Amino acid sequence: MENKVLELLNEQYPFDFFKVESVTNEMYRCTAKQGIFFARITNNKTYNEQSEEIGYTNFLYNEGLGVSPTIPSLKGQLVEKLALDEEMLTVLYKVAPGVHLPKSQWNASVLKELGRQIGRLHRISKRFEDINPIRHINDWYDNEEYNFLKYIPEEENIIREKAQKVVSTIKSLSKSQENYGLIHGDLWLENILVDKDLKLTMIDFQDCEKHFYIFDLAVPIYSALEYSFVGNGNIVDYGRAIYEAIITGYEEENDISLEMLEKLPLFIKLKEMFEYSLMHMYWDKEKLTEEQIRIMNHFRIRIECDYPIFKL
Repeated sequence: MENKVLELLNEQYPFDFFKVESVTNEMYRCTAKQGIFFARITNNKTYNEQSEEIGYTNFLYNEGLGVSPTIPSLKGQLVEKLALDEEMLTVLYKVAPGVHLPKSQWNASVLKELGRQIGRLHRISKRFEDINPIRHINDWYDNEEYNFLKYIPEEENIIREKAQKVVSTIKSLSKSQENYGLIHGDLWLENILVDKDLKLTMIDFQDCEKHFYIFDLAVPIYSALEYSFVGNGNIVDYGRAIYEAIITGYEEENDISLEMLEKLPLFIKLKEMFEYSLMHMYWDKEKLTEEQIRIMNHFRIRIECDYPIFKL
């Protein structure tokens, strides 16, 4: 597959690629004489959805936000078709600056800068939607990953009931141009690169969606609590410190109402349900490892017993 991708990229793009390495099942690191690039090759989204996503991220880039710019093909296409075993859609990105920070380095300064960048992201997103009304990118609840009752087993009736309640409660919230619009949708810490000058680059906008803006704040708080606490103190205090740093940074760039901030635990609960449902969606229940069983049971206990991962 990598050799075929290499051959096709050299046919379609104005670079001299000599090495292609698979990073995930849809992302490839591509080395050329002209530098390093990343190719996303997938059919998870339609051509129109990906074209609208790329229009959005290029708008963010041109407005000075830290995102990876896309590279047009020789035909001038930002979303190109590659004939692999089946026709696939490809987007080529210039390599983003920065690195994935070690867990111990997600300190208040970095998290405040992350909040500031999310604030800028949402402010620019509103301007993008004023100029380019969204036609193809879904509202969050129309995406398959939120179809919790399809994937959470019927016998898990308590969790199914709670999941349905979280979704229906959020869907019933009043929307406005100030609280709802186009967001990244998956800003966990692995989708953020940081350089030596604390400049941040957001990557992987494939899950961008229309949602309440506060969800883009809930995801990194959830991510930090789940993956980046390394035991130096009290995790409750750590959660509050994360919250204060991100929100302080956000409010330097954008407004957020007290009413929406008070609903942050609800959106963190949505993220928790989302992660649990994905386990059922993608893991083979007949071949679960001991670690996968441990993780699922951890989630089940937390959800069934109404133990919140975060409290204001």
